[in-house]
Amino acid sequence: MGGERLVGRTQDIRQTILDHALDLCSEIGLEGLSFGALAKRVGMSKSGLYAHFDTKESLQSDVLDHAAARFIDSVAAPALKKPRGLPRMRDLYSRWLAWEGDEFTGGCPFFTASSEFDDRPGQVRNSLQRHLKDMLEMVSRVAETCIEERHFVSDLDTRQFAFEFYGALLSYHQFRRLMDSARADDMAREAFESLLYRSQA
Repeated sequence: MGGERLVGRTQDIRQTILDHALDLCSEIGLEGLSFGALAKRVGMSKSGLYAHFDTKESLQSDVLDHAAARFIDSVAAPALKKPRGLPRMRDLYSRWLAWEGDEFTGGCPFFTASSEFDDRPGQVRNSLQRHLKDMLEMVSRVAETCIEERHFVSDLDTRQFAFEFYGALLSYHQFRRLMDSARADDMAREAFESLLYRSQA
């Protein structure tokens, strides 16, 4: 029993560290995440952090895994409980937009990490690529349910749909975070409605 409590406490500490790391990398980027900066944020020593993460790369990869788990809880799982087809697609986009706009101080960690690691082979890029592929595959699968429910045209290219879906979210990130556009939310929703209009049966 004592061993189980110790394991549980260790896991809780690790989750708390990852929560802080995720918020921090949203502000300063995944590349800017260091053991020193994280130790200061969490209130631990760097040696205490090394007990949970071997290298900076392993920390960065674990942060991406943690972000993916948060994405599932906040966006994917609730959306997939909606009725099949268009209601599910609308809810998915709305939740993803909220995730990008409100979940983190600096916006979606996947978007910020993409610009840092897009041409840097290695463990972190592989982890980022895997999660983004999973997210886009989910959009494609939801688009397939729209076809099955006859909400979308039967010959819709679902991967192209996912590409444009994600492109609208990336544009929203840029216009809201970089351009300080007051119309970012409206434009993101208009872009999505245009995509739906061109896809509907």
